[in-house]
Amino acid sequence: MMPFGLKIAVINRAFRKKLDEKARDMGLTSVQLRVLGSISRLEAAGETEIHQNDLEQLEHVTHPAMTKHIQQLERKGFVRCVSGQRDRRYKKITCTEQSAGIHQMILAHDQEAFEELCGNLTREQQQTLNQLTDMVMKNIDAK
Repeated sequence: MMPFGLKIAVINRAFRKKLDEKARDMGLTSVQLRVLGSISRLEAAGETEIHQNDLEQLEHVTHPAMTKHIQQLERKGFVRCVSGQRDRRYKKITCTEQSAGIHQMILAHDQEAFEELCGNLTREQQQTLNQLTDMVMKNIDAK
């Protein structure tokens, strides 16, 4: 029997490969696309100031890693970084016109990849899988 950690790693690689194909068409990596999606999703939810530390917590990455992703997205014209209004020491990160609302497209690609990988599961089993992973995520976030 394959260890649980290895199963998760294999699933992650397969999922990332599918999303990399979609992201590559836009000139991005799957990680950059995921960060961009988080920014777009927060903006759509009404968040007026998104800062790097918000994204670091959301994506579970270090400050240097997020700095690199944001710089790459800014260089490619997907995000804009300006001084924040609440605290001028922090950069406010926003989507550009090119990427506004991109979270909707990302959700569609994510669902498509999920359905391909879970093609042999019933809808009920897919929902159960999502519920179980949500529970695991809550445990991770609690730490």
